[in-house]
Amino acid sequence: MKKWIVRLGGALVVLALVVVIGLMTWEPFYARAGEAPAAGHTYSAEIIRDEFGVPHIYGKTDPDVAYGVAIAQSEDDFFTLQDVIAMAKGRYGAIAGPDGAQIDFAYHLVDARGTAERNYAALPEDTQALFEAYASGLNDYAISHPAELKLAGLFPINGEDVAAGFALRQPFFFGIGSIIGNLVEGKPLRREFGPDIPGFPRDADGAVTEAEAAPEQASATRFPLPWGEMAALSGSNAFAITPEKSGGPSTLISNSHQPWRGGVSWYELVVESEEGWHFAGANLPGTPYPVLGHNEKLGWTYTVNRPDLVDIYQLEMDETGTRYRLDGEWHELEEKTEILPVKFGPVVLPIPQTFYRSVHGPVIINDNGAFALRYAKMDSIESMDAYYRLGRAQSLEEWMAVYEKMENPNFNAIYADAEGNIAYLYNAAFPDRKPGYNWRGVLPGNESSLIWEDTVDFEQLPKIVNPSSGWLYNANNEPYTAAGAADDLDPADFAPELGVELKQTNRSRRAWKLLSEANQLDRDALERIKYDRAYEREGYVSDLWDALERMKPENGKLDEARRLLLDWDFTADGKGSGDALALLMIKDFMSAEYQNKDLPDVAEQLQWSVDHLMEHFGRLDPPMGELLRLRQGSTAPFAVDLPLDGGSDTLRASTTWQVDPDGRLQVVHGDSFIMWVEWLAGEKVRSRSIQPFGAAVTRPVSKHYADQSALFVRKELKPVHFWRVDVLKNAKSRKTVTSRR
Repeated sequence: MKKWIVRLGGALVVLALVVVIGLMTWEPFYARAGEAPAAGHTYSAEIIRDEFGVPHIYGKTDPDVAYGVAIAQSEDDFFTLQDVIAMAKGRYGAIAGPDGAQIDFAYHLVDARGTAERNYAALPEDTQALFEAYASGLNDYAISHPAELKLAGLFPINGEDVAAGFALRQPFFFGIGSIIGNLVEGKPLRREFGPDIPGFPRDADGAVTEAEAAPEQASATRFPLPWGEMAALSGSNAFAITPEKSGGPSTLISNSHQPWRGGVSWYELVVESEEGWHFAGANLPGTPYPVLGHNEKLGWTYTVNRPDLVDIYQLEMDETGTRYRLDGEWHELEEKTEILPVKFGPVVLPIPQTFYRSVHGPVIINDNGAFALRYAKMDSIESMDAYYRLGRAQSLEEWMAVYEKMENPNFNAIYADAEGNIAYLYNAAFPDRKPGYNWRGVLPGNESSLIWEDTVDFEQLPKIVNPSSGWLYNANNEPYTAAGAADDLDPADFAPELGVELKQTNRSRRAWKLLSEANQLDRDALERIKYDRAYEREGYVSDLWDALERMKPENGKLDEARRLLLDWDFTADGKGSGDALALLMIKDFMSAEYQNKDLPDVAEQLQWSVDHLMEHFGRLDPPMGELLRLRQGSTAPFAVDLPLDGGSDTLRASTTWQVDPDGRLQVVHGDSFIMWVEWLAGEKVRSRSIQPFGAAVTRPVSKHYADQSALFVRKELKPVHFWRVDVLKNAKSRKTVTSRR
C-alpha cells in the first residue's frame, strides 16, 4: 500500500512538472508564426554617433536609412522595441503579465492585425519599402543578439507586423483607452461635453459641465483588466514665432511631454539619404522615421489634442444575446475567441477571451447591455504614409497638402519655416456626423443613419496661418486660444457636432498671457516662457485653493499645512517653503481635470500630503528639490539622482511621478524631448535639443545612459548636428551596417 502511495505521489509530481513545463513553453508554439520580408533586398547604412551618442544615419536610399534606424535604435533600446513588437503581435501579456494582457485585449478588440492585413498592400510602394527595410533591421539585430531576446519566436517580423502596431496605438492617442476601460470595468463614461447641444447640463454660470453617459454597472467580461494604465496622460507645449516678432529667426520650439521610458517615449535621431530625405527629430519605438522635428526648410511639432473622435452606441439585443436590431432587422453579432497569453511568475496561462463586432465596430458586453464603438480612421493605416510624406515636405503648401488628405487622425500641429511662415492646425479626422444628436452621449445603435462613413472636409478644421501677433502656441488646450486676442478663432464658427475640445490647461493660460504681454519674443524671452513654473489661480487650481480657504481643520498639523498653502506664491521654482506641499496637492487635481474624472477630496489629499512629508522628511516644508527627483539607475558609474523643479501642468513640466521607497518622487512623465529650431535669413538652419536621460536609456553600462540629465536639470540644450560636416567634426563612433541578405 505504501509503495502504491509513493508511486502515485511520484506520478503526480511528474504530472505537475509536465503541466508547469507546458505552461512555461506553450506560448511561442501557439503564437502566429513570423515571416521575414521577401528576399532580394540588401540594405546598407552608415551610423555616426556624436558626443551624446545621438545616431546620424546615412544611406543611398530611404530604405537603407530605415534599416539603419532599426539597427541604431536596437543598439540603444532593444528592450523597449521588443515590447512594441510584442504588442503588435498580441503577445505582450507573455512579457508583462496582466498589465500587458490589457494591451493584447485591445489589440484583438480593435482588430489591429486585421486592419494591417486589409490595408498594408494598398500603401504606396515606397512606404512599404521603408517598413520592410525597418523590419529587416530589427530581424538582423535579433539574430545577432539572441541573449537579449525576451520572448521566443517574436522574430522575424515584416512591415505588416509593424503596421499592426500602428493600428493598435493610433486610437489610444485620442482617448479610446479610457472608454474601453470604463466599459470593461462597468464604470461611468466620463467625457467632456460640447456646447449648444440640447441636453448638455450647465452650471450656474452657464459653463458646460461633465456628465455621465451611462450609469454605474457591473462588468460581465470574462477577463477584467487594470485599464487605468491604458489611458496614459500625455501633454506637450509648442511655440512658433515669426522673424518680425523674434527680432531675428523664425523659431520653432518643440516641447513634448511623453513618458520618459517605454513604448511611447522619444528617441532622437538624424536621417539623411541621397534621395533627398534629410530630417532631424525624434521617433517613437516601432517607427522607421522621425515624426517631429525639422528639415532644412521647415519643421513642426505636435501636442496631444482631445477631439471627440469616438462614438458609443448601445445595441438593441434579442433574448439570445447573439443578435442586434438595426433598422428593424436582426443581425448576427460577429464572435471570435482568442487566447490571451498572461504571464504569472514563471508560467504563461492561456486565457480564452471572446470578442464581438457589429457593423458599427468593436462591441463590449457588460451587465448593462452591449455597447459598440466607432472611431476615426477605424480601419486605416494611412497615417504610416502621411508621417513619411510630412518629413519630405519642402514648403508650407506641400506640408498642408499632406494634411488635406485627412489621413492622420489627431494631434495639434505647430509649424514654422525658413520663409518666415508659421501655422497652427487643430488636426482631427472628425466623423461626418448627422446634426441634432448628442454625439458625446450614448447613441441608439438601432439606427443606421447614425453610422457615419467619412470624415469632414479639411476646410472645417480649426487652423491659423501667419497671425498678426507673430506667434502661435498650443499647450493641450482648446484651439480658440492660440495666437492672441486679435487672431484667435471664434468657437461659434465651428459646428458643435464636430467635437472640438473646450478646455484650458494651466500651461495654456500661462503661455497665452506671457506671449500676449511680450513686446518681442527673442531667445531670452522665449526661454523664460518655456521654463515658466507658475500657476494661474484659475480652473482646478482656483477650485483647490477656494476649498482650502473654506476648510477649518481641527488637526493642528493640517491647519499648519493649510496656512502654508494659502501663503504660497503659486510658483513651483523650488524656492518657496510651500513648494513641496503644493506639488503633492496639485498633481491629482490636474490629472482628474484632464481625464474628466471627479476631483479628489481636498481634506483627504491634504492629509495624505502631510503624512507623506512628515514620514519621509519630518517637516512640511522640505526643499522641493529634495522631494522631486530625476532618477535613472541605481548603481555607478552612470546612474543619476538629481533635483528637479516645475510641477504638474507648469510650462516647465514635471507632470507625473512614482513614489520611491525613500519617499522621493521619481518623475516618469513630463518635459521629454525638447528641440529648439531657428531659421535666420541667409544662414543655414540650426537647432538644439535635450532629453531627460540619454540616447541609451535602457543600457546602464553605456555612457549615454543618462549623460544629458545634468543639462536637462540646468535647463540647457545641446547642439543638434544637422549638417554632415558638423557631424564629422563631433563624431565619436562611425560604422557601416549591411543587411544579412
